Amino acid sequence: MAETNTQEIQDISIEERLKSLYRLQQVMTEIDKIKTLRGDLPLEVQDLEDEIVGLNTRVQRNAEEINAHQKNVNENKNLIEEAKLKINKKTEQQGQVINNREYEILSKELENLHLDIQIYEKNISDSLEEINHRKETRDSLKVQIEDKKEDLKQKKKELNAIIHETKQEEEKLREEGKILETLIEPRILSAFKRIRKNARNGLAVVAVERDACSGCFSKVPPQRQLDIRQRKKIIVCENCGRLLVDHDMTIEVGHINKEEV
Repeated sequence: MAETNTQEIQDISIEERLKSLYRLQQVMTEIDKIKTLRGDLPLEVQDLEDEIVGLNTRVQRNAEEINAHQKNVNENKNLIEEAKLKINKKTEQQGQVINNREYEILSKELENLHLDIQIYEKNISDSLEEINHRKETRDSLKVQIEDKKEDLKQKKKELNAIIHETKQEEEKLREEGKILETLIEPRILSAFKRIRKNARNGLAVVAVERDACSGCFSKVPPQRQLDIRQRKKIIVCENCGRLLVDHDMTIEVGHINKEEV
């Protein structure tokens, strides 16, 4: 449907505009009820998906750390082998020396090589301990991921069931809402949306019930009530800023809606 232009809107009576506003409020309230039916499920699904991504990132980081420690183990094993070769070589040299000074130098070098091997072995032991610890962490994370995936599966199943049940109704309501919006001045429509966003219950258009605004329950002066019943201008509550309609209009719009259904 083509959008109604400004001139066409101006040709619509105030009364019809008020009816469109009130019906739009009814439509948006029904959509809000559908969202309430879904509850926190959409947020819970999103949170679980984010948690799974985070856990998978931790598993990946854990794997990288295991690889780094394994690389350190291999490097230190190679250093031990190199040190052992040097020890064998210097032990042979020690048996061929001709003076005490050379013997003492070689003995000191051999002592340092043995100390180096102890350091390399300690590095290997520490890295192996870290590898075992990180493997335990990895296994724990994988269990958590599987648990989260199962929770996510159940939550998605619940959410999809609700969406399936309400999809057709919601689409119909949203289509009607779009049509109604074309019958309302952009300035008024903008105010309607702003009020709805700020109102705790999402009500931007309310009726005068028992001489009071049914949105905030503030008393509406008799003269303003008369103006509201005459339907010749759009009037807002002086206390809460909601758009006001008379009680009879809520019945009329309700009847129109039933006839359309």
